[in-house]
Amino acid sequence: MRAAVYHRFGGPDTVHVEEVPRPPVGPDDVLIRVHASTVSVADHRARSREVPRGLGLLAATGIGLFRPKHPVLGFDAAGVVEMVGANVARFAPGDEVIAMTGGDFGGHAEYARVPQTAAIAHKPRNMSFEDAVTLAFGGLTAHGFLKQASLAPGAAVLVNGASGAVGAAAVQLAKHASAHVTGVCSAANRELVTSLGAERVIDYTAEDFTAGADRYDVIVDCVGNAPFERVRHLLKPGGALLLVITDLPGLLLAPLRSRRTGHLVTADVGTPTAEDLAFLVDLAEAGAYRAVRDRTFDLADIAEAHRYVDTGRKRGNVVLRLTGEEPAPKSTAQQTEEASS
Repeated sequence: MRAAVYHRFGGPDTVHVEEVPRPPVGPDDVLIRVHASTVSVADHRARSREVPRGLGLLAATGIGLFRPKHPVLGFDAAGVVEMVGANVARFAPGDEVIAMTGGDFGGHAEYARVPQTAAIAHKPRNMSFEDAVTLAFGGLTAHGFLKQASLAPGAAVLVNGASGAVGAAAVQLAKHASAHVTGVCSAANRELVTSLGAERVIDYTAEDFTAGADRYDVIVDCVGNAPFERVRHLLKPGGALLLVITDLPGLLLAPLRSRRTGHLVTADVGTPTAEDLAFLVDLAEAGAYRAVRDRTFDLADIAEAHRYVDTGRKRGNVVLRLTGEEPAPKSTAQQTEEASS
């Protein structure tokens, strides 16, 4: 099979397309013929080894110390089930699915293997593969953090980095929970973030959001520049700081700060589950969650995709297409006809 492979850490040009063996399928595995994946910040960090301060050795356990541990990147995949192991009952060949490959990577290949215990779910019927795959990395990360905060209707939520893959998902999920959402992004992304559900947008190039008088029940930091000591005064009593990106001190001090201050401070997203992904699929099928896709690249252009992600200016998700032109999503009438046949 064709796959985007890298054999050393470095810039975008270290990634190129090679022919590699298809992954073997164990009794508890699902083999997906991949139609789409995303090129995410996780892929950027694994390829470049550019990680937040102090996390180099910790990251090396997952991505490798001297050479890449997982030569094929790709934190997620959307496609068609090609084969299942003997113990797999929830999926069958021909099923259209999305999955989080997670720390094992492997999504940037024509075939990806995921265990049936992973976050894998049937694809939303009203989305293409290229849109559906955006639910995995960004959607699951945002959902994993926000569900720890137990959002109540009317809660005030600030999302720092509201136009990225995780931030765009967090805005939508907080809005779905009937929260009042403030997004922090550039002026160029104001319209996007507002369309996703933010009632207020702060342009970080013109205003320091930490200098405002507003207080929040939840702050979601998707950028890494809102540590507890900088935003503590913005949190209401019992409020939560969700550190999607943080450095080693932020990671180590989070549990201590939670115990001492009465705030929830966490840098732990938890382990995404199939139920979490199915929740996002249900939202998408109900029209309550939309894909935010910036650019789509073909597999042959994988280095260009990495180069674009490296700019740090992507809006939502950068998608990698691993097949030719895919069929349009089925209409509601077609879905109803198939369901009744």
